[in-house]
Amino acid sequence: MNNYEQLTKTRVTVLESLLEEGWIVKPAGGSTGEAYIASSDQQKLFLKRNSSPFLAVLSAEGIVPKLLWTKRLENGDVITAQRWVDGRELSQRDMDRPNVARLLSKIHSSSELLDMFKRIGNEPLTPYTITENLKNQLTATGASPSILLKAVEYLIAHRDQVAPPCMVVCHCDINHNNWMMNSDRELYLIDWDGATVADPAFDLGLLLYEYIPRSKWEEWLSYYGVSLTNNLQRRMYWYVISHTLYHVLFYYHTHPQLAESWKQQLQILWDNPFLGLKEEMS
Repeated sequence: MNNYEQLTKTRVTVLESLLEEGWIVKPAGGSTGEAYIASSDQQKLFLKRNSSPFLAVLSAEGIVPKLLWTKRLENGDVITAQRWVDGRELSQRDMDRPNVARLLSKIHSSSELLDMFKRIGNEPLTPYTITENLKNQLTATGASPSILLKAVEYLIAHRDQVAPPCMVVCHCDINHNNWMMNSDRELYLIDWDGATVADPAFDLGLLLYEYIPRSKWEEWLSYYGVSLTNNLQRRMYWYVISHTLYHVLFYYHTHPQLAESWKQQLQILWDNPFLGLKEEMS
């Protein structure tokens, strides 16, 4: 048994000790190893270790499955239990649904979420901090492909033009696997560990470029509650470029094949600013 397996076994034992007799706890999968599924004869729970500190607010607003209880362990870890969702993840094709747009709009409009982020000292993600981080990463990796240099130069040259009109709580990982629909067709957005305060164009850009054909952007945004202006298009493109470049640099030395895949996406975005990855890569 390797160290990871031993750690997982220990955590399962601790979690089972928190529950009444008859509960069985198993890892839920995922890269972090922090999520678990607890099952008994009549009930099922989703357990997570050191979950987002604003899970209670997300639960109260119906954005994530209902939070049932929170317990702090002697070592300082916090365990949360949520109601299990009997349903499914959304597919890529599901992302054009009006209820996806409406839920994202609800999240971005939540003053309660924003207040919570401010209280815990969350530092907003601004165009300036993004470009400074990317510039430092590019220097640290020693990467030299011209498309990477061009992307950084573009981001720096245009960061003053994409000043956000407002800052909201952004999920920052709107992958279709993080959207869950239960058997009553209620929609949730889960996995909030990477959320931060940023321009709503961050989430919007990632979702539209990845999943929605360019011809349907205006319709999708109408469900969200805004119009497709030139300013919004410029901001979305800027954030998608920065997000894609970040992943190229993140994987540059550790996973060259992944880095190359992200670099190809970056080139597509560079050549077709407002087309969208969905059409170009299909």
